[in-house]
Amino acid sequence: MIRFSLVCDKAHEFEGWFRNNDDFDTQVKRGFVDCPACGSHKVGKALMAPAVSTARGREKVALAMGEEQRKALAQLKAMAEKVRENADYVGDKFAEEARKIHFGETDPRGIYGEATLEEARGLAEDGVSFMPIPVFPDDHN
Repeated sequence: MIRFSLVCDKAHEFEGWFRNNDDFDTQVKRGFVDCPACGSHKVGKALMAPAVSTARGREKVALAMGEEQRKALAQLKAMAEKVRENADYVGDKFAEEARKIHFGETDPRGIYGEATLEEARGLAEDGVSFMPIPVFPDDHN
């Protein structure tokens, strides 16, 4: 995962997590990235200083975050957790299982897992409804 500092056309600054640069470009192009302050889809990368991960550095980041950002982050984490609790994990078979559900080959149910960018593009072209679930750095600890 890579974190980008982002800015909308109204100069609101925020951050976003993406698998890689191509993932960011694809999501922006498809209108999946919007400003949390104003909803604008005109979003680009802002200049960003390199991040060095230390315990002290993480504390500073947490302290620098405003109350609204902490609330929004907590809501995103809760949403991702609720999705995972109420869906079946299908691992790297996500694209295959999503197509089976979409085309009525298996009973509808909530699923989550991993898909490559190419698989996600294919799902979108086939009209399969899906969305990325945010992955947070502390999810891997």
